[in-house]
Amino acid sequence: MALATKSTTIRFDRSVLELIHKQAKLDGVTSTDFMRQAVLEKLEDSLDYQDAVKNIRNSGGKTISRDEIKRQLGLSK
Repeated sequence: MALATKSTTIRFDRSVLELIHKQAKLDGVTSTDFMRQAVLEKLEDSLDYQDAVKNIRNSGGKTISRDEIKRQLGLSK
């Protein structure tokens, strides 16, 4: 079953819109897909950041080194 979608309007300066069109063409996607991907990546980054902040708060500020994580995962020699 297809998800219902809605459209919205975004206004850009002509110079920015030209850059979007050029980059989308270089990436081999439509301008719409380029902008959609950019928004979704920004949302994902924001959610990752919020998750990281939540984890830090829940840990009371305790951190684990990268080497320790690798050891726990069996990735270190």
